[in-house]
Amino acid sequence: MASNIAGLLAYILGFITGIIFLVIEPYKRDSFVRFHAFQSIFLSAACILCAIGWAILSGILFAVSLGFLWHFVLLAWLLIRLGFFLIWLFMMYKAYNNERFMLPIIGPLAANQAR
Repeated sequence: MASNIAGLLAYILGFITGIIFLVIEPYKRDSFVRFHAFQSIFLSAACILCAIGWAILSGILFAVSLGFLWHFVLLAWLLIRLGFFLIWLFMMYKAYNNERFMLPIIGPLAANQAR
């Protein structure tokens, strides 16, 4: 399988496929696949941390406003999830086109780990 296809597939199931491509023999030595696998893992971790933080924040806002702000909180959460989904699609597109696009915070971390 070509490196660009492996880089794309590293994003498919988030950290699960990222870890798989870091362990599979022909790809664990390929720096391009390693970069995208690490970036996939870090993007998944950011998404999970955002979901946990948002759950705590929305619980506090719901308790304070007695449910009045629930619709606004739900709309904001849907927009955040849409943003993560679009980033996920964009990263798969970039990996397929043999590009190393670095996301703002996690990109340099993934580049350091991929060396």
